[in-house]
Amino acid sequence: MKIRTVIRHTFTHILIIALGLCMIYPIVWMIISAFKPNNMIFSDPGIIPKAVTIDNYISGWKGYAGTSFGRFFTNSILMCAGAVIGNLIACTMAAYAFARLKFVGRGFWFAVMMITLMLPAHVTLVPRYILFNTFGWVGSYLPIIVPKFLATDAFFVFLLVQFMRSLPRELEEAAIIDGAGRVGVFLRIIVPLASPALVTVALFTFLWTWDDFFNHLLYLTTPQTFSVSRALRTFVGDAGAVTNWGGALAMASLAMIPPFILFFSLQKYFVEGISTTGLKG
Repeated sequence: MKIRTVIRHTFTHILIIALGLCMIYPIVWMIISAFKPNNMIFSDPGIIPKAVTIDNYISGWKGYAGTSFGRFFTNSILMCAGAVIGNLIACTMAAYAFARLKFVGRGFWFAVMMITLMLPAHVTLVPRYILFNTFGWVGSYLPIIVPKFLATDAFFVFLLVQFMRSLPRELEEAAIIDGAGRVGVFLRIIVPLASPALVTVALFTFLWTWDDFFNHLLYLTTPQTFSVSRALRTFVGDAGAVTNWGGALAMASLAMIPPFILFFSLQKYFVEGISTTGLKG
């Protein structure tokens, strides 16, 4: 039995390692190919380059229409920061209302919110564009940031509701006995206890906003407002041909750095529970 267990575990680890290598190979190839001369990217598809250059980063960083990629990175970071702040504020307040407050129609409105999870985003695409165009928001970051302050991401509201429902009510009752109001309970009890869920909301909001392409393509119409994902589209010509593969791969490699830094710096909070956060000390 021991030999069979060792063989099974060995086979499992080999399979997992093989799948991991298959998944990470395209990323490794992209990063290494960004240092190859533009004419050797596909003629020399191996992992070890025959020639190394940083010209791709220099040419790619120049950007598009006189706007450098530094501006595009700044635009993306500011946009993501606004989206994260909006989701943390609005989704947390909405989740607290559904999880803790009693009001007429709470079950009905929670069901309506859950139904929106099953509604494809493309169904609301045209109405949203007409609405934002009427407001004069097309060409700015408002169509991307403002909805976040209205708790439109039902998935995060549902996530926070489920987390808040698991919190002990005795802590709220003790705070109310000590004279805290609803706002005080929300800010001093619920928010600290829900910090693991809030970190999850912040991380995924950042990643989804950073990686979003369709909405950025739709609403960001001038080079000065382009995000990184929208700016990478400028490397593709009208006929679908990429004239500067090296620059595209170099900027795509740089575009992975902020999400990687954020993810690996916050991943430990995913496994933290109530006993190591809100109830600690």
